[in-house]
Amino acid sequence: MKSPKVLARDKRKKRVRSKITGTAVKPRVSVFRSLNNIFAQVVDDMEKKTLVAASTLDKDLKSKLKNKANIEAAKEVGKLLAERATKKGIKEAVFDRSGYLYHGRVEALAEAAREAGLKF
Repeated sequence: MKSPKVLARDKRKKRVRSKITGTAVKPRVSVFRSLNNIFAQVVDDMEKKTLVAASTLDKDLKSKLKNKANIEAAKEVGKLLAERATKKGIKEAVFDRSGYLYHGRVEALAEAAREAGLKF
Protein backbone atom coordinates (compact mmCIF):
# COMPACT_ATOMS: atom_id res chain seq x y z
CA MET A 1 0.00 0.00 0.00
CA LYS A 2 1.23 3.48 -0.85
CA SER A 3 2.10 5.88 1.91
CA PRO A 4 -0.09 8.95 2.47
CA LYS A 5 2.75 11.14 1.21
CA VAL A 6 2.91 9.29 -2.12
CA LEU A 7 -0.88 9.31 -2.46
CA ALA A 8 -0.92 13.08 -1.93
CA ARG A 9 1.77 13.55 -4.60
CA ASP A 10 -0.20 11.35 -7.03
CA LYS A 11 -3.27 13.49 -6.40
CA ARG A 12 -1.33 16.69 -7.12
CA LYS A 13 0.21 15.10 -10.22
CA LYS A 14 -3.20 14.16 -11.64
CA ARG A 15 -4.55 17.64 -10.97
CA VAL A 16 -1.65 19.29 -12.79
CA ARG A 17 -1.64 16.79 -15.70
CA SER A 18 -5.29 17.58 -16.40
CA LYS A 19 -4.24 21.16 -17.22
CA ILE A 20 -0.79 20.65 -18.79
CA THR A 21 -0.23 18.74 -22.01
CA GLY A 22 2.78 18.55 -24.26
CA THR A 23 2.50 18.96 -28.00
CA ALA A 24 5.02 18.46 -30.79
CA VAL A 25 5.61 22.23 -30.86
CA LYS A 26 5.80 22.68 -27.09
CA PRO A 27 6.42 19.33 -25.34
CA ARG A 28 6.21 18.61 -21.62
CA VAL A 29 9.35 18.22 -19.46
CA SER A 30 8.49 15.61 -16.85
CA VAL A 31 10.62 15.03 -13.74
CA PHE A 32 10.79 11.96 -11.51
CA ARG A 33 12.82 12.03 -8.34
CA SER A 34 13.72 8.90 -6.40
CA LEU A 35 15.86 8.55 -3.31
CA ASN A 36 18.93 7.56 -5.32
CA ASN A 37 18.46 9.12 -8.78
CA ILE A 38 16.68 11.81 -10.77
CA PHE A 39 15.08 11.34 -14.17
CA ALA A 40 13.74 13.85 -16.71
CA GLN A 41 12.14 13.41 -20.08
CA VAL A 42 10.63 15.56 -22.81
CA VAL A 43 7.25 14.10 -23.79
CA ASP A 44 4.84 14.74 -26.67
CA ASP A 45 1.49 13.83 -25.11
CA MET A 46 -0.41 14.00 -28.40
CA GLU A 47 1.72 11.23 -29.95
CA LYS A 48 2.37 9.61 -26.53
CA LYS A 49 6.11 9.50 -27.21
CA THR A 50 9.20 10.39 -25.26
CA LEU A 51 11.29 12.67 -27.44
CA VAL A 52 14.36 13.08 -25.21
CA ALA A 53 15.37 11.62 -21.85
CA ALA A 54 18.20 12.09 -19.36
CA SER A 55 18.94 10.69 -15.92
CA THR A 56 21.72 10.12 -13.44
CA LEU A 57 21.93 6.56 -14.77
CA ASP A 58 23.08 7.71 -18.25
CA LYS A 59 26.52 6.53 -19.33
CA ASP A 60 27.55 10.15 -19.93
CA LEU A 61 26.87 11.13 -16.31
CA LYS A 62 27.37 7.92 -14.36
CA SER A 63 31.16 8.15 -14.26
CA LYS A 64 31.14 11.93 -13.76
CA LEU A 65 28.96 11.93 -10.61
CA LYS A 66 29.96 10.70 -7.17
CA ASN A 67 26.53 11.11 -5.60
CA LYS A 68 23.55 10.75 -7.91
CA ALA A 69 20.93 12.09 -5.49
CA ASN A 70 22.04 15.66 -4.86
CA ILE A 71 21.55 19.10 -6.38
CA GLU A 72 24.77 18.92 -8.43
CA ALA A 73 23.57 15.71 -10.09
CA ALA A 74 20.21 17.33 -10.86
CA LYS A 75 22.00 20.28 -12.50
CA GLU A 76 23.99 17.90 -14.72
CA VAL A 77 20.81 16.06 -15.74
CA GLY A 78 19.14 19.39 -16.59
CA LYS A 79 22.08 20.45 -18.75
CA LEU A 80 22.19 17.09 -20.54
CA LEU A 81 18.43 17.15 -21.15
CA ALA A 82 18.57 20.66 -22.62
CA GLU A 83 21.53 19.77 -24.86
CA ARG A 84 19.75 16.70 -26.21
CA ALA A 85 16.51 18.66 -26.71
CA THR A 86 18.22 21.46 -28.65
CA LYS A 87 19.90 18.86 -30.89
CA LYS A 88 16.40 17.56 -31.73
CA GLY A 89 15.18 21.10 -32.43
CA ILE A 90 13.17 21.58 -29.25
CA LYS A 91 13.54 25.12 -27.94
CA GLU A 92 10.39 25.60 -25.82
CA ALA A 93 8.65 23.27 -23.40
CA VAL A 94 6.17 23.15 -20.54
CA PHE A 95 7.63 22.17 -17.15
CA ASP A 96 5.85 19.44 -15.19
CA ARG A 97 7.19 18.97 -11.68
CA SER A 98 5.05 15.82 -11.19
CA GLY A 99 3.62 16.89 -7.85
CA TYR A 100 7.00 17.61 -6.24
CA LEU A 101 7.73 20.96 -4.62
CA TYR A 102 9.63 23.36 -6.87
CA HIS A 103 12.58 23.26 -4.52
CA GLY A 104 15.95 21.55 -4.22
CA ARG A 105 16.70 18.98 -6.92
CA VAL A 106 13.63 19.77 -9.03
CA GLU A 107 14.42 23.49 -9.04
CA ALA A 108 18.10 22.83 -9.81
CA LEU A 109 17.20 20.64 -12.79
CA ALA A 110 14.81 23.28 -14.17
CA GLU A 111 17.27 26.15 -13.72
CA ALA A 112 20.11 24.20 -15.37
CA ALA A 113 17.89 23.32 -18.33
CA ARG A 114 16.96 26.99 -18.70
CA GLU A 115 20.60 28.06 -18.57
CA ALA A 116 21.46 25.49 -21.24
CA GLY A 117 18.89 27.00 -23.63
CA LEU A 118 15.53 25.33 -22.99
CA LYS A 119 12.69 27.82 -22.44
CA PHE A 120 9.79 27.17 -20.05
